[in-house]
Amino acid sequence: MGPPTGGHDERIMAVYRDTIAGLYRYVSSHCGGDRALAEDVTQETWLRAVRDWRAKGPPDEPMAWLVTVARNLLTSYYRRRRPASIDAVSAADVLAAAVQADRAQRELLLGRARVEELRRLVSVGTAFQLDLKKAEVEVLERELELRQITQELQTLAAVKR
Repeated sequence: MGPPTGGHDERIMAVYRDTIAGLYRYVSSHCGGDRALAEDVTQETWLRAVRDWRAKGPPDEPMAWLVTVARNLLTSYYRRRRPASIDAVSAADVLAAAVQADRAQRELLLGRARVEELRRLVSVGTAFQLDLKKAEVEVLERELELRQITQELQTLAAVKR
């Protein structure tokens, strides 16, 4: 999809920038981990928005409009999709799916742990930088005190001569 070309283009682009992440989060949270489906539904939602909004302009509540369209697309998708018969799924397929789900969950937990570790490191790094700044200020204050003492000693030495 190229950039919009109607009278509402700038507004549509602003709405896109403001809502795309939230819309994708909403859609992906309703796709059972199917990233391709989440991307397809998000893209189709925005294609419909651009078609409609070029003619009518964006609605007053664009995110509500987008979520409604996305929810309807997901509902249609899940209605069309026929569940597999229990007899059509082998024990090996069930085991493979369980292993994959377990692996995905471990990766998610590991990712969260990494984020927490990065947050901790940033916090420690920030505290360290603050300690360095404090130390620099203390050094500068001591240098200033030494200069003042040196000047006073030089003044006393000049007076004694």
